[in-house]
Amino acid sequence: MKQRLLQLAARIDALSQRERVLVFAAVLALLAFVGQSVLLGPVQRKQDLLKSRIEQQRASLAETEAAIARKVAEAEVDPDQSVRGRLSAVRADTARMSERMREMQSGLVPPERIAPLLEAILRANGRLKLVSMQTLPVGSLNELGADADRTRDGAAAAPEAARPAAVQPARQPDLLFRHGVELTVRGSYLDMVDYMGALEALPTQLFWGKAQLQVEQYPTVRLTLTLYTLSLDPKWMKL
Repeated sequence: MKQRLLQLAARIDALSQRERVLVFAAVLALLAFVGQSVLLGPVQRKQDLLKSRIEQQRASLAETEAAIARKVAEAEVDPDQSVRGRLSAVRADTARMSERMREMQSGLVPPERIAPLLEAILRANGRLKLVSMQTLPVGSLNELGADADRTRDGAAAAPEAARPAAVQPARQPDLLFRHGVELTVRGSYLDMVDYMGALEALPTQLFWGKAQLQVEQYPTVRLTLTLYTLSLDPKWMKL
């Protein structure tokens, strides 16, 4: 071993100054590489592993944030939004219908004004005698339509009694109510015509029901007349 070292030293001494510098630089580079591999290699591997874990954690955190954002977006969406939208549309339609009904009602005789109005026209005529005046039960337009439908359906279904009854639709809320008065007066036929003409000429409207004319003793006749008005209020006036 000593002999080999002496031979190596002799070879180095035989080299020129430039060759010695190159050999020395190569030895330093070799030592640096070996030192880096032995000492810094484990540290570098730990750093690479740490970087990999950090990247994985960042990716996991990004996925978690995205999931949270989706949950927040889903929570902000109102599941009843479509229902509320339809309900709002129904309320708007109801408000418009009520407004149209109020406009229509403004052209009708108010229920509480029917009796005074009929009596005033009767006094203005002066020749007719009031026999009786009574209010009729308040009825909604829905009930009147249902009665008419039942009458029509009953007549049509009489030959088919064995057929099972159809399912009745849901009852709609009452919006308009019919207030009626039955008036009976006595007088001449021409006075009756004048009285009915005065009723038709009213600036506000009344709906005519049935009219029944009965001759008591010529020229005296008896007229029973049914008149109606419409109102949003189901309460009836008192005569």
